Amino acid sequence: MLLVCDTMPPDGPGYFTDTLASLALDGREGRVHSLPRDGLPTLSNVDAVIVTGSTAGVYETDERSWIEDGHRLVRELVAREIPTLGVCFGHQLVNDALGGTVEAGDQTRGIVNVELVDDPVFEDVSNQIPMVHGDYVVEPGERMETIASADYYDHLATRHESAPVWTTQYHPEFTEALLDRIADDFGWPDDDEHRDFGDVTAVKTFDNFASLAGLD
Repeated sequence: MLLVCDTMPPDGPGYFTDTLASLALDGREGRVHSLPRDGLPTLSNVDAVIVTGSTAGVYETDERSWIEDGHRLVRELVAREIPTLGVCFGHQLVNDALGGTVEAGDQTRGIVNVELVDDPVFEDVSNQIPMVHGDYVVEPGERMETIASADYYDHLATRHESAPVWTTQYHPEFTEALLDRIADDFGWPDDDEHRDFGDVTAVKTFDNFASLAGLD
C-alpha cells in the first residue's frame, strides 16, 4: 500500500497533492494522509511513502509543530527501510531530518536544464524539468548522496546510500496541465522556452519509484 503523506497546509494550493495522488495512486492501492491536520500516520501495512510538496518551510518549526512530526516520520522510514520518495518540501524535509541544511533563497520559476546521474528513479526522465521553489537543500543529510544538480542548485535531488529513499526538488506532478494555475499562483516566465513541455517527462518519476518500491 502506498501512503501519500500530504504536507500542504490547509490554506495552501491543494491541487498539487490532488494531482500527485491521482498520478501516483493510479491503479495502485493507497491513501492520502494530511500531516498538518492529522499528525503522524500509522505505518501499518504501508509498503511505500511519498512525502509531498508544501508552501511551508522546514525551518518554520516554531509556527508549525507538525514539521517535527515530519522529522520523526522520516527517521522512522529510514530506520525501517520503507521505500520513500520526497518531493519538493519532502526533499527538504528528508534531508533536514537527517541533519542536513535547508535555507531560503531566490525564487526559481521555469523549465531548467538538470544534470541527472544514472539512477533507476530517473529512467526515461528528461533533463528538462519545470521548477517552482524558493528553498534549497544546501547540505544533504547524513548518508544522503546527490543524484541531480543544476547550475544554480548543487543538491537538486538526493538518495540514501543504503535505505530505499529518494528525494527530488522538482514536482513530478507538474505537467503542462498545471501550468496556468501555477503561473497564476506563483508566477512563471512568459517566453516559449519555459512554456514548451514537449520534452518534459518528470512525471515518469512516480512509476519508476513504484517499480523500485515493488508496487508494480
